[in-house]
Amino acid sequence: MVFMQMKKQKLQNKIKLILTSGSAILILSIFALSGPLSKVVLADQFDEQIQRIQADNAVKQDAANQLQVQAQSYQGEIDRLQGQINGIRQQIAASEAKKADIENQIVQAQKELDEQKRLLGVNIRTMYLEGEISTLEMLASSKDLSDFLNKQEYHTAVQSKIKLTLDKITVLKAQLKTQKLEVEKLLADQQAMNQQLSGSQRQQSNLLAYTEGQKSQYNSQITANQGAITELKRQQIIANARFSGGAPGTGPTCGGGYPARLCQIAQDSAIDDWGMYNRECVSYTAFKVAQSGRHMPYWGGYGNANQWDDNARAEDITVDGTPRVGDVAHTDRGYYGHVMYVEYVYGDGTILISQYNVNLDGRYSEKRINAAGLNFIHFP
Repeated sequence: MVFMQMKKQKLQNKIKLILTSGSAILILSIFALSGPLSKVVLADQFDEQIQRIQADNAVKQDAANQLQVQAQSYQGEIDRLQGQINGIRQQIAASEAKKADIENQIVQAQKELDEQKRLLGVNIRTMYLEGEISTLEMLASSKDLSDFLNKQEYHTAVQSKIKLTLDKITVLKAQLKTQKLEVEKLLADQQAMNQQLSGSQRQQSNLLAYTEGQKSQYNSQITANQGAITELKRQQIIANARFSGGAPGTGPTCGGGYPARLCQIAQDSAIDDWGMYNRECVSYTAFKVAQSGRHMPYWGGYGNANQWDDNARAEDITVDGTPRVGDVAHTDRGYYGHVMYVEYVYGDGTILISQYNVNLDGRYSEKRINAAGLNFIHFP
């Protein structure tokens, strides 16, 4: 128990240290958001604030991951103890059944002993009455000497048999009582072990609950930080649009109809309406899906292009190998994967796609490619 308390205190101290340093970063970041923009702020100034919050999130995520590992350890110990508890409870059940069986045997032995004692009384009374007859009278009443000897042997045999039966039942009863005491001691030991295991399991459960609570706090702070990052990126878009000569949503369009506010600024210097950096393949295809009047989920922060098929399946969006105009073509090739917008489907198994950043240069391009080996996401 002392070890568990020390372990919990050590975990609390570690968490308090991380919380204190992380909270300071978060407060500074939010304070930076509170003032109005008195002048045009360049993207790198926003990036500095964003990077501070992202660094804070990295610290918190690392702490949350460590807590997750610790939680898994506690859960593993809980499961191991539960296995032992289940085993000892089975042993207790078997011991209780054996005890009940022995008690029943003792009852039956006592009944048999009582019956034999009753029979012994009857036989003793009979022999006593017969004993009042003299040997001479018994001899006179016998047919012959052999009959007389048989009567004598019968009395002796009855006495011996009754005594043997009584002795046997008495020994059995004593043995059963000894067995009962042994089973009762075993049962007491098993019940004590069950209580000890249950106590250890409760301690592990308390540590698990505490760890899960701390992990939940980190996740809440990470979510709050992500909200602060989103707000910074929103302000960054506004600042970048002013810096490029126009407000968001105005001005000429770029390749594929991609908005000027996203394509006429440096790559990865702004974030779109779906939480993705500008002039990336994911940002362009998200824009095309939404422009076509279909629902494009907010997938910002949910990974790179190579995770779009998994994201879609998680939201019950159909993913298969058959292309249709307006689909998003998907591949896991490369480190980040790639997504493209299907402009046209030919009858020979090829498709015309439009895309951004295929060469990691943030540029627009179109190409006719083979559809084989690609996944196609059918946004509704």
